[in-house]
Amino acid sequence: MTERTRRAGISVAAIIPAAGSGQRLGGGSPKAFQPLAGTTLLRRSVNAVAPYVDVIVVAVPTAWCEVASEILVGTACPVIVVVGGATRQESVVAALAILPPEVDVVLVHDAARPLVPPTVVTAVLAELQAGASAVVPALPVADTLKYVDAAGQVVGTLDRTALAAIQTPQGFRRDILERAHRAAPAVATDDAALVEVLGIPVLTVPGDPAGFKITTPYDVVLAEALLGRDA
Repeated sequence: MTERTRRAGISVAAIIPAAGSGQRLGGGSPKAFQPLAGTTLLRRSVNAVAPYVDVIVVAVPTAWCEVASEILVGTACPVIVVVGGATRQESVVAALAILPPEVDVVLVHDAARPLVPPTVVTAVLAELQAGASAVVPALPVADTLKYVDAAGQVVGTLDRTALAAIQTPQGFRRDILERAHRAAPAVATDDAALVEVLGIPVLTVPGDPAGFKITTPYDVVLAEALLGRDA
């Protein structure tokens, strides 16, 4: 158990679903195993949360389990590698199934968000330790958002002041996350959406622009520029 969680009297785990193919990124290997300034996305994302948790479970494609284990040697906390599923939800469920029984709180973090700052991770954990059931990092939406029909014509404009862009890590009480996945009615783009269906409040904390999701080759260029700036 980390010093942080020992003082709070809870045990914290992180789940990193990394079984996606990442077709938009290209490169011939799953997205999580793509290089970013000499280190894989997976290793960077694991490193981002490892100092703040007691154990990490990484869900990867079947053929990549051995590679993942090799990549993650020397991580700041114990890491368990499991076979992920065809969807994000299946990967999270597979990881939840093998968490140690003493784990009370779970962070779910995208392998494609390798640059999330420590301040975001600690903000999520602080709210969970204060009693929140579910916590997500959020950023204000800067762009104007419009409804567009199938013909490409604008049919309406959204009020962006009521919207937020959600990042990871998303944090949950373990029992609530497990309950949300058991009751999942359909595929969701994040775990918080499943918790929302249960009617459980989801709290937001400030996100950070550096926690953006790497999806395209342009995102890799941006991430490497940021890493070069901080080197």
